[in-house]
Amino acid sequence: MIHRDRVQLLSRGGPRKGDYVLYWMQASPRIDSNHALEFAVRQANERRLPLLVFFGLTPRFPEAASRAYHFLLEGLRDVERGLRERRIGFVARRVEPDRGALALGRRAGLIVVDRSYTRLERAWRDRVADRAACPVIQVETNVVVPVEAVSEKEEYAAATLRPKLKRLLKDFLVPLDVTEVKKPFPQGDFESLDLSDPARVAAALPVDKRVGRSPLFTGGETEARKRLDRFIRRGLEGYDGGRNDPALEGTSRLSPYLHFGHISPLAVALRVRKAGGDGPAAEAFLEELVVRRELAVNFVLHNPRYDAYEGLPAWCRKTLARHRREKRPYLYTARELETGRTHDPYWNAAQKQMVRGGWMHGYMRMYWGKKILEWSRTPEEAFRTALRLNNRYELDGRDPNGFAGVAWCFGKHDRPWGERRVFGLVRYMNEAGLKRKFDADRYVKTVAGRFPDEEGR
Repeated sequence: MIHRDRVQLLSRGGPRKGDYVLYWMQASPRIDSNHALEFAVRQANERRLPLLVFFGLTPRFPEAASRAYHFLLEGLRDVERGLRERRIGFVARRVEPDRGALALGRRAGLIVVDRSYTRLERAWRDRVADRAACPVIQVETNVVVPVEAVSEKEEYAAATLRPKLKRLLKDFLVPLDVTEVKKPFPQGDFESLDLSDPARVAAALPVDKRVGRSPLFTGGETEARKRLDRFIRRGLEGYDGGRNDPALEGTSRLSPYLHFGHISPLAVALRVRKAGGDGPAAEAFLEELVVRRELAVNFVLHNPRYDAYEGLPAWCRKTLARHRREKRPYLYTARELETGRTHDPYWNAAQKQMVRGGWMHGYMRMYWGKKILEWSRTPEEAFRTALRLNNRYELDGRDPNGFAGVAWCFGKHDRPWGERRVFGLVRYMNEAGLKRKFDADRYVKTVAGRFPDEEGR
């Protein structure tokens, strides 16, 4: 069953049979537990039409470098194989996604699209809905509970969103049935990118090549399932106590796969709940996966300035403004920060982990952002620097979690704390706090062992 709250009619269009149903797969390139895909299959079956899936590969996605495209294309290779097994057509083209969807939509009886939340991705869907000749239906599949079903306003913090989410969880935390395709799509009807060598396709794109493929992650649904299996076997037990220790392998490292839609948060939640029941480890994990992640989606959907300093709560901007002229203990240029050349070995290790690997442990990302605020000339400059670095290097940057995570470092979704220099009432973090929480020196050695300094640096 696909809950009606997941389905939204974006435009009615004119009644037409068409040659196929088109699923514009942009936010959720996966086969398993994909509500938009299963909805499209059912619509195609009802119309006695084949199903064609389209993905538009734009080299102009803001701040996305070669690293992100490598990961994305590895996922699309998995999608192509999986759709072929289900007798569904697939077209991937190097084109602006909305333009590609409209072109293929000319022969479609219906366009189905998955949901996304950032400004650009919403604009793509709006343009297709406005110009398509056939009906356009959006299906939400990258959150456990549909956003507006939980709240139709920007929530102050996790404490205000959590009870609303938990009241609805039982209705949405249910497996998604797979529907058999009744009419196969004829092979060879459309030209598509050759995805057999994702690295070759990525190399041909006019994007920033200086941020190369991550040595830590391979994209795609197959690898995502392996990571989830490994986490449940080795990491779930004790997650509630070990997740905040960056020196341990205590987290799932699924955030890049959730970012790119290579794994369903619903599928992850069901596996974790089955393995961990109502125990503290499973509950701690679901707090991050469902409550915190969907709080970030709520923020991006309801705050038009989610990617700007002006999107912070008024109390944050007011308290930081009162302290903006205070002398900083250190001042670093944007280049010094990007290359990890500060006095702080723990911060430098976190920056190296991100720049070289495309991922930073969540606890260190909080410390990392706080220190950028402390070491920049103004809070506005600090915000821009943190967001730029996060978007440029993190595989899970440029999405609601990334925007909310950076904003949190400046007070968003938090409460006022005791007054401090530079920070005002915004929560402060320091080196001593790291050492109380975990073996910070071990973390530095772990990162150095994984990413030895390059010769000549």
